[in-house]
Amino acid sequence: MLLLTPALLLLVLGLVWFVVRYQRGQLHQQQELAQLQEAAQQQALAAALVAQEDERQRIAAELHDGVGTILALAKLHLYAPGSPPAPEASALIDQAVAEVRRISRNLQPATLQQLGLAQALRALVQAVPPEHGPEVRLEQSGTLGRLIPSHELMVYRIAQELLANGLLHAEARHILLKVTASPGLLVLTYSDDGHGFDLATLEEMPPPGPHGQAVGMGLINLRSRVAVLGGQLSYHSQPGGGTRVEATLPVTLLGPAASPNTSLTFAL
Repeated sequence: MLLLTPALLLLVLGLVWFVVRYQRGQLHQQQELAQLQEAAQQQALAAALVAQEDERQRIAAELHDGVGTILALAKLHLYAPGSPPAPEASALIDQAVAEVRRISRNLQPATLQQLGLAQALRALVQAVPPEHGPEVRLEQSGTLGRLIPSHELMVYRIAQELLANGLLHAEARHILLKVTASPGLLVLTYSDDGHGFDLATLEEMPPPGPHGQAVGMGLINLRSRVAVLGGQLSYHSQPGGGTRVEATLPVTLLGPAASPNTSLTFAL
């Protein structure tokens, strides 16, 4: 028995070591699998967003070159020789042309490509008519230089989504969009004095319905774009207490040798 006891003890210790080592290996494999799944999801999300932007550009081009040209020709025919002038029809066509141009600009913001994110955000805020909605202000802290095209476009879409959700649902009198820039990091903060919402209800996703679906889709779009940039998104709101949304986004400055018109790609 005295001889068997050390042997049994060594056997038990060996079994314990083997079980611990096996469990650690299993845990390591599970962590690697989770990382691979997360990377695959990020790549799929980035590919979907790239495809979405490609479709936006295609539609914008068709609106500008197709519908816009047809409307311009229709206006010329209104004033063809021998035809009586039709000021009401002409005004309607002018309105349609302006609307097509507005939609085309929203789908493919030329200001963003040509002048950069700071000017594009300023144009986005200025496009809100003050007589038909809340007062919208833009504040900028720090120097916001040119970013690589994919990051500029993604930040612009996040700001566009925040502003659109506020204009549609907040019923606010004042909206503030603030951009705080530092090397390698950009913080985009949206705040309003609207009726707010219940965060717990929003996290559970609203029930089917026109209002609920719009809010839920806006949240999904925001989370998707922030996730592609590897950023963080936080909400602060309560019924009757307004809303504050903060997106902290790692961004990459445009190198001196790069061109702002580089094709859209996402680096994961």
